[in-house]
Amino acid sequence: MRIDIATLFPEMCETVMGESIVGRARRANMIEIHCHQIRDYTLDKHRRVDDSPYGGGKGMVMQCDPIYRCFNAVTASFPEKPHVIYMSPKGKVFTQADAVRLSEMPRLFVLCGHYEGVDQRIIDRIVDEEISIGDYVLTGGELPALVMCDAIARICPGVLAADECFMDESHYSGLLEYPQYTRPEVWEGMEVPAVLLSGDHKKVEEYRHSESLRLTREKRPDLLGL
Repeated sequence: MRIDIATLFPEMCETVMGESIVGRARRANMIEIHCHQIRDYTLDKHRRVDDSPYGGGKGMVMQCDPIYRCFNAVTASFPEKPHVIYMSPKGKVFTQADAVRLSEMPRLFVLCGHYEGVDQRIIDRIVDEEISIGDYVLTGGELPALVMCDAIARICPGVLAADECFMDESHYSGLLEYPQYTRPEVWEGMEVPAVLLSGDHKKVEEYRHSESLRLTREKRPDLLGL
């Protein structure tokens, strides 16, 4: 899969997307992620990409033309239009189900707004969906885009060692993940649950499922419709 991120801060995005599991997957050509500087596509000699909003108000709004030029330049060689996402606090709140859905698409183009956002006309022209990572407002769309791209990239084929690495995690199955333990068996007087040391895989699986249910009831009953 290929993800293109259009942003005013490509270095910020490259730094995060170049580290850890996602960075290794990029270097191994398991996933393509490209970060594009929107300012490179403005015709303004001062590289401005924003202006004051019509109707008045504080802040600045990103203009259509530099974004549209960036989009056209990036996608010119694509066989078809990629799925375009605008990171916006007005969008649908991102979930693990969205991560799975989007990971199955061959190409994504992610637009990061800044200031007071982007001109509505560019949203109307190219955007397929607006996504938020929560009911709060950040300085720009970069952090939400990075969160979303990380969640998508890590479940693409080959990025993790095995599908079980993400299939057992919180939210993938609709439940929260069971508690995890590692060595030593006793720490500060606290013991690892005996069933995890039993070697009985069936009992371990049953224990983990019951713990997932318990934690979901306690912490996120809404996931169970309670």
